[in-house]
Amino acid sequence: MSDLRDPAPYDALLLLSFGGPEGPDDVVPFLANVTRGRGIPEERLKEVGKHYFLFGGVSPINAHNRALLDALRKDFAENGLDLPVYWGNRNWAPYLTDTLREMTTAGHRRIAVLATSAYASYSGCRQYRENLAASLAALEEEGLPVPRVDKLRHYFNHPGFVAPMAEGVLASLADLPEDVRAGAHLAFTTHSIPVSAAGTSGPVETHGDGGAYVAEHLDVARLIVDAVREETGVEYPWRLVYQSRSGAPHIPWLEPDICDHLEAQHADGVPAVVMAPIGFVSDHMEVLYDLDTEATAKAAELGLPVRRSATVGADPRFAAAVRELVLERAATERGQRVERCALGALGPSHDLCPAGCCPARTARPAAAGADSPYA
Repeated sequence: MSDLRDPAPYDALLLLSFGGPEGPDDVVPFLANVTRGRGIPEERLKEVGKHYFLFGGVSPINAHNRALLDALRKDFAENGLDLPVYWGNRNWAPYLTDTLREMTTAGHRRIAVLATSAYASYSGCRQYRENLAASLAALEEEGLPVPRVDKLRHYFNHPGFVAPMAEGVLASLADLPEDVRAGAHLAFTTHSIPVSAAGTSGPVETHGDGGAYVAEHLDVARLIVDAVREETGVEYPWRLVYQSRSGAPHIPWLEPDICDHLEAQHADGVPAVVMAPIGFVSDHMEVLYDLDTEATAKAAELGLPVRRSATVGADPRFAAAVRELVLERAATERGQRVERCALGALGPSHDLCPAGCCPARTARPAAAGADSPYA
């Protein structure tokens, strides 16, 4: 690219995330936002929210997003990238529509968007694009200028995302007792989703057994296993497993569940397990409760030593990766050819989600895609 610091045509970056409660009084309203349209009564929401109440009603996700926001601003400034960074959430303050209104009022008209989900899926990609479309429609109804938003490509296989996770697995292995370390098993975890949603994740050509969602996670797991082998000389056995299922029991979801997997590994005589949450950018409540609390308690019950490796969070290498993704996309938009950084077998992901990518049961307008009404 001609100038590694030129973000044109972009005049701002939006960090787009899920959001989470920041106190006990926030939990039920937050869950009402998450489940809006499903008719779930308040008493049921209180039951669902028990995980949050165990931690004072505070999800760690907002604090992690603030740290990532600071890391991005620091990296941009140190590398001469003059691009303001904003933050908006799907389900809690700062709300996406409010942030986009602030950005539009400040004069921003071409916005790059980083979603805190690295993989292809409806909830991790298209739903964010639907949120963007709904917020842009709200601005249009208010008579405000409607900016163009471009969602940055999936970054699951970018070195700046993979390397911190590999380092975390190595640290967790080193933290295991020496007498069980060599026989440890690596359990790579991600959020379970319905089998039907997994099968339709990503572009049509990647559909199949698990679709792009499963294929991308498997590719990352292999990259980490290879990195661990290069560092330790040991080929650790591993498997992609799932956590945080929330659907009706009669609907098939991706399996095995992490707790079931720990039981199976223990039964097979495995002496220790490292749980690596590769499906999460930072320590969401799913990591804090489902792994650090529930799965760790299951392992203790079994007498199975476990460690949980770190998520990427606000690692400087990830902030640098985001900068590279912005500049890569900016150069492409200017008509320049640019080398796209990606590890593994799948190569760099697409810029524009094609029509029909990660479809929902009910079709809704989605921004930042080939079928976008706000292209």
